[in-house]
Amino acid sequence: MTAWLHIIGVGERGPSELPASYKLLLTYADTVIGPSRFLADLEPIARPNATADLFNPEFVSKRSFEAVARALSGEEPDHSPAANYADGRTLVEWEPPIETMVEQVMARRDTPTVILASGDPMWFGIGATLTRHLLPGEFVIHPHLSAFQLAAARLHWPLQSVATVSLHARPVEALHPHLVPGNRILALTADHSTVDLAIELLVDRGYGRSLVTTLENLGSPEERITSDEAESFNSHDVEDFYVLAIDCVPDFTAPLLPPVPGLPDDTFINDGQITKREVRAATIAKLAPFPGAILWDIGAGSGSVAIEWMRAARDTKAIAFERDGNRVQMITANASALGVPNLEIQMGEAPGTFGRRPPPDAIFMGGDVGNDDLFDACWNALKPGGRLVANAVTLDAEHALYSRHLQLGGELTRIEISSLDKIGGHRAFKPRMAVTQWVVVKAVHGLVVTP
Repeated sequence: MTAWLHIIGVGERGPSELPASYKLLLTYADTVIGPSRFLADLEPIARPNATADLFNPEFVSKRSFEAVARALSGEEPDHSPAANYADGRTLVEWEPPIETMVEQVMARRDTPTVILASGDPMWFGIGATLTRHLLPGEFVIHPHLSAFQLAAARLHWPLQSVATVSLHARPVEALHPHLVPGNRILALTADHSTVDLAIELLVDRGYGRSLVTTLENLGSPEERITSDEAESFNSHDVEDFYVLAIDCVPDFTAPLLPPVPGLPDDTFINDGQITKREVRAATIAKLAPFPGAILWDIGAGSGSVAIEWMRAARDTKAIAFERDGNRVQMITANASALGVPNLEIQMGEAPGTFGRRPPPDAIFMGGDVGNDDLFDACWNALKPGGRLVANAVTLDAEHALYSRHLQLGGELTRIEISSLDKIGGHRAFKPRMAVTQWVVVKAVHGLVVTP
């Protein structure tokens, strides 16, 4: 397969600074897609008397690779009249949102196309997005130094020890899981407003003493770096193109909310129906989150399990199924406050709200555990090899778990927690309600899988 699409990373100095081999790709493209500031800087190509064959995709692709190969081997580009074809290129400016941008690319499929992208297209860029829509052989990536690399170099921060996030077209609440003492964060931004929203979040979380830095127009003659503590940072002169850097310094009263499961119960807005901290930590451990995995949280309550699942591993997803409207509002508020605003919430009576969705990698049943119809729907929806965890506190629910364990196997555990309390003038451990926990892995190809 011959690649029809080349995605070229561009720095702040624009396309004029690209290597000769990349300029050759631009020469042979039928279509060039990118932001207006890059398209405006393209060098015009005046080449009359082109023939139709020169725009045949197979011919153009072949000539492109031959020319690029020569340039990369150190040969001078061919400026002879035979190489100067008419400039029949179409310039296409990006049209947000991202779904429309993908459509713009897919409409040019199998025709010679170049995308001009900022920095490294595979680091929170259009290249990373298109990997979900194109085969590897259809496109080639030509990265530039990323904004993160340039920012880390300016700040002398070891990049492997820095949290990198994108706040471009994403809620600033995505910073929450990274706000821990001593952590360093580099964030791509949307516009001038991002730094103000981030400062407000830092102060509210008790991280007002953190050092905030904006690194504007990195790699261009207009590069500018501004630093100050969050509480006193003046963002008035900050423009739209910058990387946001945060060196996290907590106040003495700032809560410690690491991504490790088991956050304090009072971290979540709740009405008392919440999987308690110690049980929640054990539950997340049994659900075993991993990058990109999907969880269904059935009877989500405050959303604590779904939220901690999403905080525990990169790019995880979760759907919180909850029938109570007040609790849906709690889940929404908790997800935003704890850095997973993209948690999907489905209001209504399960399993009627399951619909046609991709099969989940894990399911948690924390409510209505004794409902056999609900369990059957969950089991049928679960991906082969997926894990189901159910917690029971009532006799009826425990009986259901015992019956299912006899039928399907798995692992049954009794979790008993006691906490310090007072009895009269004395201190004693007061037991909480015991929780019976069942974890089972769905068979793969008829084979029994142990948790």
